[in-house]
Amino acid sequence: MAQKDYAFQQCIIPACGATCGVDEVRVACPRCGSLLDVAYAWDHLPLPRSLREFEAAWARRSDPHCFSGVWRFHRLLPFAPIEQCVTVGEGQTLLHASEGVAKYVGVKPGRLFLQYEGMNPSGSFKDNGMSAAFTHARFVNATRAACASTGNTSASLALYCSVTRLMKAVIFIGSGKISYGKLSQALDYGALTVQIAGDFDDAMARVQEVSSQLGIYLVNSVNPFRLEGQKTIMFRVLEALGWEPPDWILVPGGNLGNSSAFGKAFQELALLGLIRRIPRLAVINAAGANTLYQLHEKQGLRWNGGSPAQDAVHAFYDDMTQAGNRAKTIASAIEINRPVNLLKCLRALEVMDGVVREVSDQEILDAKAQVGAGGLGCEPASAASVAGAKRLVSEGIIGRDERVVCVLTGHQLKDPDATVAYHTTDQELFNKVLGSRGVRRAAFANRAVAVPNDIDEIIKAIHLYG
Repeated sequence: MAQKDYAFQQCIIPACGATCGVDEVRVACPRCGSLLDVAYAWDHLPLPRSLREFEAAWARRSDPHCFSGVWRFHRLLPFAPIEQCVTVGEGQTLLHASEGVAKYVGVKPGRLFLQYEGMNPSGSFKDNGMSAAFTHARFVNATRAACASTGNTSASLALYCSVTRLMKAVIFIGSGKISYGKLSQALDYGALTVQIAGDFDDAMARVQEVSSQLGIYLVNSVNPFRLEGQKTIMFRVLEALGWEPPDWILVPGGNLGNSSAFGKAFQELALLGLIRRIPRLAVINAAGANTLYQLHEKQGLRWNGGSPAQDAVHAFYDDMTQAGNRAKTIASAIEINRPVNLLKCLRALEVMDGVVREVSDQEILDAKAQVGAGGLGCEPASAASVAGAKRLVSEGIIGRDERVVCVLTGHQLKDPDATVAYHTTDQELFNKVLGSRGVRRAAFANRAVAVPNDIDEIIKAIHLYG
């Protein structure tokens, strides 16, 4: 069959149901303006009888597509021929059982796992989706790609453009809304970086307008093909757990692309009979950027089988605009007030019997310190998943015997300022970086010990503190 016969784009709203081909570049339904899915005619595709069949790819690691943690699962995202799929070695990630974090969260030993996406080439989970978006961009012969970014998307886009030489990158960032660790990647990889006055939501609005007017390929997670790549994070979690689903998946909530992709992944696996049960989902907002929490937990907004109360969303956004509310959190990667994948995330929460929680910057940084003490450094946004797990265990929502996976979305060096400020003895630095965000203490700080330049004093300090 031709590619267009078994893969297509489809409106996520069942009452609309509009479709278009995979050879079209769209970020919204042409009929109703809602989000699009990449959908498949599964009955016409060569599907695995068991997920264990994917293990055979490891025997062919010299094949770049088998080595890729995205494309070795090609049969579960077959929107383009495998020979056209773009890879830079993404998806070589780790599922780590962390005893220290399990104790901190309150679950039994051996029951908490950290899915460490910081091991990707650009240092974050974004490479999973970028690999798929670049594949589609190549499929449609795009020459330029653009994104709005709080940092990780820009780093990933710039890397794929630089390594593959397939397209040129154009990146929109808000003023003062990106960490230097991430910005340095975009600049070093040669991307055109446009800094506008405003925050991420402003940058997102502008990049959509510019991409539409200039015909630039948009790679933000409003792009349905990007979310296809992000499904594979869950495939790798299942792979690491012997293909047995955990009880819980916890993920930070920013633009809500990951949670949306995870819900789609498990919905499809269940539909195809490849898993016997679906884990529960917890999406964790930062308290300073808690749109999903407010709408889902406080106002009771639900997917409602594909008929969400969108008027409630518009009213919430209008109120937020009138009040001049801007997202504000140390977790810059999820510092987003108007998540573009809100409706898809509501669907994922329904599919996975999910919950939403908010955590403070203090909780995020304390959780981050505990993750770091176990040897896996992560950026602040990543630690929201661990802080959320602790909160849900304390509420009795997550049981101490349940098997929990917390997704760590980005590497520690994405935002080193926050890490150094948390552990510093310099109160001025602490106040400047963290105090302005409402963080008052560093409960798990590992501070440097100041000693004179004297061998006896150095040995004394090692005996005292080591």
